[in-house]
Amino acid sequence: MSRRPVQRTATRRGATPKARKAPARRPKRPGMLEQAVAALPFSEKTLQGIATWSIVGAVGAAVLALGVWAGIPGMVGVAAANTLGDLGLKVDQIQVDGNKRMDKTTIIAEALDGEHSRAMPLVDLKAIRERLLQYPWVQDARVSRRLPDTLRVFIVEREPAAVWQNHGQLMLVDTAGVPLEPVSREAMPELPLLVGDGANSQEPARRTLLDAAPALKPLVRAATWIGNRRWDLTFSTGEKLQLPEGDDESRAALRKFAELDGEQRLLGKGSIRFDMRVPGNMVVQRRMAPAVAATAADATKSGE
Repeated sequence: MSRRPVQRTATRRGATPKARKAPARRPKRPGMLEQAVAALPFSEKTLQGIATWSIVGAVGAAVLALGVWAGIPGMVGVAAANTLGDLGLKVDQIQVDGNKRMDKTTIIAEALDGEHSRAMPLVDLKAIRERLLQYPWVQDARVSRRLPDTLRVFIVEREPAAVWQNHGQLMLVDTAGVPLEPVSREAMPELPLLVGDGANSQEPARRTLLDAAPALKPLVRAATWIGNRRWDLTFSTGEKLQLPEGDDESRAALRKFAELDGEQRLLGKGSIRFDMRVPGNMVVQRRMAPAVAATAADATKSGE
């Protein structure tokens, strides 16, 4: 058998063999950190600015803390904080959120009142919060720094729950009975009416009492706190219900009255008062007929 001739590649003398082509490199995929930065809603320049101010703030806080720890006089610490303020780390604007009834201008003025410097490290957040909590409408307040130049104040306001009538004055109160502000009769809101000395502090008890009779709750026009011990309820139909002392006793009496009203329609039938102060007993006072009333009046005059 004849062998197959081996093919040789002819190469000219002095010629350089061709280099093999390197395999094409795949484009490098961005890492998770780079993807996260790209997904942020602001530019890389803005991100660098935020990082710079954060570092400045952290360094400023560390300088003040080190000064206090080392016993450096307060004047030096204040001077360092004011220097940071001159560099731009100071309160230039106040962002207020959460307020519905409180005036924003009042909140801003209170936030700055008593602050001797607007340098961010010297702003006393706790003191600002304590001052805001002195306002009746403010149930809670949160104050924080937003570097480099913003102070953020978030207000949690109280919700009005009833109108308290005492000695002729009308006052809005919240669910805990805290007085909020006076109101006029012309501008009275559609809220339950509390009447009597100390009735505002009984607002939670009034709400619990009326929850015992949901069907009657929308018909109660006013709740009068009598002698700091029991309730009289006045209905929109004009009748008054006198309840016994004690939380359990008054709730039981109101539930019983709701049952009787559902069966016999007690309200709106010309009665004046239902007296349930004695447990298990109810006394009904009705309006006298006109003729009977006139006869009673004549008898009274004859006896004079």
